[in-house]
Amino acid sequence: MDTVQQKGHPKGLYLLFMTEMWERFSYYGMRAIFVLYMTKVLLMDDANASEIYGSYTGLVYLTPLLGGYLADRFLGNRRSIEIGGLLMAIGQFILFFSASATGASAVTLMWMGLTMLIIGNGFFKPNISTMVGQLYPQGDRRVDSAFTIFYMGINLGAFMSPLICGTLAEKVDFKWGFLAAGIGMLIGLVTFITQKNKVLVDAENQPIGMPKNKFGIAQVAMVLGSIGLIFFLMNFKTMFNSDLDVIGYLIYGAMIVMPLIVLTDKSLTKDEKDRIIVIFILAFFVIFFWGAFEQAGASLTIFADRQTDRNLFGWEMPASYFQSVNALAILLLAPLFSSFWLRLGNRGKEPSSPKKMGYGLALISVGYAVIAYAVYGLGLMDKVSMFWLIGLYVIHTMGELCLSPIGLSMVSKLSPVRFSSLLMGTWFLANAAANKFAGTLSALIPGGGENGAAAKTTSFLGFEISNLFDFFIVFVIMCGVAAVILFAMSRWLEKKMHGIK
Repeated sequence: MDTVQQKGHPKGLYLLFMTEMWERFSYYGMRAIFVLYMTKVLLMDDANASEIYGSYTGLVYLTPLLGGYLADRFLGNRRSIEIGGLLMAIGQFILFFSASATGASAVTLMWMGLTMLIIGNGFFKPNISTMVGQLYPQGDRRVDSAFTIFYMGINLGAFMSPLICGTLAEKVDFKWGFLAAGIGMLIGLVTFITQKNKVLVDAENQPIGMPKNKFGIAQVAMVLGSIGLIFFLMNFKTMFNSDLDVIGYLIYGAMIVMPLIVLTDKSLTKDEKDRIIVIFILAFFVIFFWGAFEQAGASLTIFADRQTDRNLFGWEMPASYFQSVNALAILLLAPLFSSFWLRLGNRGKEPSSPKKMGYGLALISVGYAVIAYAVYGLGLMDKVSMFWLIGLYVIHTMGELCLSPIGLSMVSKLSPVRFSSLLMGTWFLANAAANKFAGTLSALIPGGGENGAAAKTTSFLGFEISNLFDFFIVFVIMCGVAAVILFAMSRWLEKKMHGIK
């Protein structure tokens, strides 16, 4: 093997790094200001804004199933990334026009923008990370460090975007925040298009991610049909003046049907079935983790805006800035956690995947316990120090770093080869359900909206939520109980994995 090639990383890695960094800049910039836009500009109540946020982020995790399918069979990675990037840029610019409009037209434009973002993400998300591995020959030891560099790009984009888009949105006008997110996506797209033919090659200097088959009328119809379906689903409640949550039924229904389809297959051996059961059980628990974690873009942003003291030496910090804390904490703490797991592994003491997930859930519970303590007895007009919220985000990041070794790698290890795509889809589906659940939970925040309804109370499984302490305690109990159950089941789950770590 070429020793020069072994010393460093291919130039293609840095192109993918930049492209992904700008795409994440676009996604997290929009996410940081989206709920604030709905409550402050469109004057939606908190519950409605939270449900829309959950539907949007939930569908963002579903569409990669379609995008991955079309890329594998027809488009190839390159063209999928270009289509996805273009659609997402268009989506951000439509949100810019939404924030420039008023009344019903602003809401209609919002649905159109969200639809483009959801479909565009479906083409982009599964393909860019796939290309990282294709740059290297089979068994190359540099692949792990390549993904570490690639994930730094993700977190760099996620760190910068709330600061830039948030400042423009909250200090100037929301439309400029969306415009900045769109420009970020365009920068990433143009960089990719202009450099791809020069650097996206494998170890034998052959181009990677090329189209597989002709993209015909049937495939175009599939994409256009998907755009129409997503727009219809997002707009369903408004069009029919209905409270029926069709997106929730679609996502949660699929979560029930998928295990039945897989586990009833007669070709499965006992060991295969056991391992698949582990995947489904962990996928169930991951819903509670991300359902609580993803409050960052919803209820925790509302809390940061209304009841967090953001005054810094006479300057009021935008509420969206808090969403940079997670990315910064990952950049600082990830090397420490990676070294910690490695040291434990060398001693034969590294926890199994179920135990790591249990630790992650426990830390989410601790984070909410911290903020629950801070808001205990807090009046409607009172505010807490910003350091309580920063503390929550740092603790939650530690929980995420416990969970990060688990996920698609675990699914790939436990899945029978003939079911790998379907079970990968199940994991994406669990993330979709978690994000939809996050919106449902965020809708429970007491209050009501930007213009009052401060006395509004909500309830969850019979538990009345009349103040912020009650609201945060729901997450403490939910994630704490889930962690205890998972720890209790971990030995049994480890046996069901039949030697796979």
